[in-house]
Amino acid sequence: MYEGLKGFTDFYPAELAPRRAVIDGIEATARSYGFRETATPALEPAEMWTDKSGEDIVDELYDFEDRGGRHVTLTPELTPTVARMVVAEQQALSKPIKWFSTRPFWRYEQVQQGRFRELHQTNADIFGSGEPDADAEVLAFAADALVNLGLDGSAFEFRVSHRDILGELLRSFDADVDVPAAIRAVDKRARTEEAEYLDLLREAGLSDGQAREFDEVLLAGDEDLDELTAFADSPALADAVENLQAVLAAAADFGVREHCDVSLTTARGLDYYTGVVFECFDASGEVSRSVFGGGRYDHLIEEFGGQPTPAVGVGIGVMNSTLPLLLQVHDAWPGEGVETDYYVLQVGDTRSTAARIARELRERGHVVETDVSDRSFGSQLSYADSIDAETVVVAGERDLENGEVTVKDMASGDETTAPVEAFPGDFERPTCDDFA
Repeated sequence: MYEGLKGFTDFYPAELAPRRAVIDGIEATARSYGFRETATPALEPAEMWTDKSGEDIVDELYDFEDRGGRHVTLTPELTPTVARMVVAEQQALSKPIKWFSTRPFWRYEQVQQGRFRELHQTNADIFGSGEPDADAEVLAFAADALVNLGLDGSAFEFRVSHRDILGELLRSFDADVDVPAAIRAVDKRARTEEAEYLDLLREAGLSDGQAREFDEVLLAGDEDLDELTAFADSPALADAVENLQAVLAAAADFGVREHCDVSLTTARGLDYYTGVVFECFDASGEVSRSVFGGGRYDHLIEEFGGQPTPAVGVGIGVMNSTLPLLLQVHDAWPGEGVETDYYVLQVGDTRSTAARIARELRERGHVVETDVSDRSFGSQLSYADSIDAETVVVAGERDLENGEVTVKDMASGDETTAPVEAFPGDFERPTCDDFA
């Protein structure tokens, strides 16, 4: 007997149905914003990640050498892949480019609450606009997706930060600071003990006093962004603060400012992020981890060999992620189970009539099953009950000899007959009551 691998999950139909409803809901919201669907490969050159984040990231990849001697990896996230795609067709694509996709990703990491080694994620990205409106639209799409799934607006919050603010604050110290390493330390702040966090900042080049001062400035900036420009006389820092304020102002016009809290200790761990970044959290605190995140990555297209192209996006985990936990905590999780509208029960040599009825009901958009196992009347009726069929249509030899079928409501047990040639007739969703 074989067992599945740790961090990988089987989903049976009743378990997958609500997840499919979540995916469909998020994708419908993406389409309503004008995002167009793409499909991307599962396997990519590992250098697409190691070149941008360092060789240490290999520990988090499902990487190997293929038969051609290439260092490849199962894709851990989408952004480098869509950046590669934009570069390949950049001249032919109308700007802004707005893409979305839902697909699996693989990360070799510690399995814990809401975090698995295989996850499914819906990504939405905008390429070709550096305006605050683009950042605000990504925030609005993410908020609308959650609300459309049934969450109250008070159930979640976006913690919004700015990578350039962090970078300029770090450069303001009289120290040789490894800025990317220090920002990665900030990204780990909420998940590590204070001593370990400060050690990481010291390893990045700050003294103990500077590390503590830097952290204090971040916390003060959450309450008053003017505290940041007062701390360091830097035009670049002032520009970054102004950009964050502009994004928040645009978010207000887009109707999502109420979901946004400034949180400068939110950093996002990947080095390609620039500008505004954000993470979504459960406002009640019951889901302790980030639900999902996103942000701006203005230099990645150019680093991949394309023309300078600003970009911003978000990745929402839809399976093997914390989003299902958020929806469950706030009673917005779709009901489990697979709905069946009709079961067409066959008794005797009635396949052609049963198939015709099933086909016409499906043409009306209903979920319809019929017997494919040559089972008895009782077995078929028990099966129809087990799949929660709403209505059973009995096409039996005796019924057909009388020119009729039996229509049974499974919830009430009521049943009646209907002329076989008039079923389903002109009814969009024929029921027992229509023929009683």
